Amino acid sequence: VIEATSLSWGTRLKGFIACFAIGCLFSVLGTCLLWIPRKGLTLFAVFYTLGNIASIGSTIFLMGPMKQLKRMFEPTRLIATSVMLLCLILTLCSAFWWHKQGLAVLFCIFQFFALAW
Repeated sequence: VIEATSLSWGTRLKGFIACFAIGCLFSVLGTCLLWIPRKGLTLFAVFYTLGNIASIGSTIFLMGPMKQLKRMFEPTRLIATSVMLLCLILTLCSAFWWHKQGLAVLFCIFQFFALAW
């Protein structure tokens, strides 16, 4: 881990905490914005997806980008990573192009389970 980046351990830990906190904040904010009339679905999809991307990206601070990608695409994690990335895209598609609130929520649920997996 120490050789993966030139940042000190304290700086990497602060970056991880900040990025993870922003990810959690965006996810909660997106969930709260879902109930706003008209623009709520789009705001929900954008903030929830950005929150998950920030949460995933937070671990880059701990292990470095290349090791993160290698671990995400290991055979034991390939299905979960594929489902997660697909659901990130489908969430945004259902909000921006299809305008289907139910699908956006369903894909967010799939994002959550794929991330937890």
